[in-house]
Amino acid sequence: MTSRLEGRIAVITGASRGIGAAVARRFAREGAQLVLIARTQGGLEEVDDAVRAEGGTATLVPLDLRDFEALDRLGAALHERHGKLDILVGNAGILGPLSPVGHIDPDRWQQVMDINLTANWRLIRSLDPLLRQSDAGRAIFVSSGVAGFTKPYWGAYAASKAALEMMVQVYAAEVERITPVRANILDPGIVRTAMRAEAFPGEDPMSLPHPDDIADIFVDLADPACTRSGEVIRAN
Repeated sequence: MTSRLEGRIAVITGASRGIGAAVARRFAREGAQLVLIARTQGGLEEVDDAVRAEGGTATLVPLDLRDFEALDRLGAALHERHGKLDILVGNAGILGPLSPVGHIDPDRWQQVMDINLTANWRLIRSLDPLLRQSDAGRAIFVSSGVAGFTKPYWGAYAASKAALEMMVQVYAAEVERITPVRANILDPGIVRTAMRAEAFPGEDPMSLPHPDDIADIFVDLADPACTRSGEVIRAN
């Protein structure tokens, strides 16, 4: 039986650990050709070993998402090598300061917006032409439940994710009727990640779902047969 993502080219950001690494492993089992992006070479190499163990292949791209010109070059490099892109997973994000809004350092605020919001806009800007060259381009962006309700002291993170959700929904509406591209937002819910541990240091991580537990949802949204578009999907 043919794997669901056989031969499809997938870019995954924040791929060196947590949800990004779990999605990379899961996509590899479904036959995808991976382009894995993260800041740390060592972390990417560990995921590459796991991908190879699943029978997959990956191109490793050590990259800081605040290097916006490098994101532009990424689109050009993928065009030269593949001529298209089938799947984009915008997973990378940072928590930033948990602080009263008026006390947030401007540089810290900008860092959160750059990584959680602007980098994803730059990815769309760079990779949308390649997604349009696919017979079924799929874009999946990772959000959070705090985008939809008021949580004191989470101002920077919540604002960045709320803006991300609106941006992706607008993008989905722009491309849905005239291209084969479908874009969605996934809130994975409570998952055992380094960011969760940073936000809730007193919590027992072993009591939380593992990132592998939510990886199937990414496969569903990346599948060429998926018709969902412009949705905010809450995993739990």
